[in-house]
Amino acid sequence: MERAVVFDVDGTLVDTNHLHVVAWWEAFRQAGHRVPMHSVHRAVGLPGADLVARVLGEDRDEEQDEAVSSAHKTLYGQYFDRLAPLPGAGDLLKRLHAAGRRVVLATSAGGAELTALRRALDADEAITATASADDVDRGKPAPEPVERALELAGVPAERAVFVGDTVWDMKAATRAGVTAVAVLCGGIPRADLEEAGASAVYADPAHLLQALEESPLA
Repeated sequence: MERAVVFDVDGTLVDTNHLHVVAWWEAFRQAGHRVPMHSVHRAVGLPGADLVARVLGEDRDEEQDEAVSSAHKTLYGQYFDRLAPLPGAGDLLKRLHAAGRRVVLATSAGGAELTALRRALDADEAITATASADDVDRGKPAPEPVERALELAGVPAERAVFVGDTVWDMKAATRAGVTAVAVLCGGIPRADLEEAGASAVYADPAHLLQALEESPLA
């Protein structure tokens, strides 16, 4: 039976987390909110509406949510032509593909943003399918993005591994019954990732590629 590896993209394969932090911080500032960047960073990886709620709290003026999210989208869009892959990202995907793994991306990005991320990875020939925010009703930490990725890969949870960089990734994977592997290149501490369900932790895609034969991906 086929095996699959499901990857988060932002902060896992492409070096975008801190760009998202700056764009969200500025979007909040434009809406009149002074928020610490570390609060934004810990929320990156959540769907936009959930991120706004987590940063501003339930007593916020919810009528501002859409404007804040739209401002973030516009601000982050300035970086599309400068996005860079994390070390070893493209080579890792190609190595897994060559070994017969079905490689699926599970990302909240869509449209032009997803196109920019895939262009940065430069590994389209290794990607079997992509599960985007448009394919699910609820984003991470709900298991739906991972479950959708498994459907696209055509494999059961026990035949798959998920690789991500946030607490939300680890929670989504474990709730979907998939072995969760974490990378530290998104900036989240090892202890937090392990507490959320990571079975193994690597520095970045290059480190995972180097240790591939002894990793859960093998």
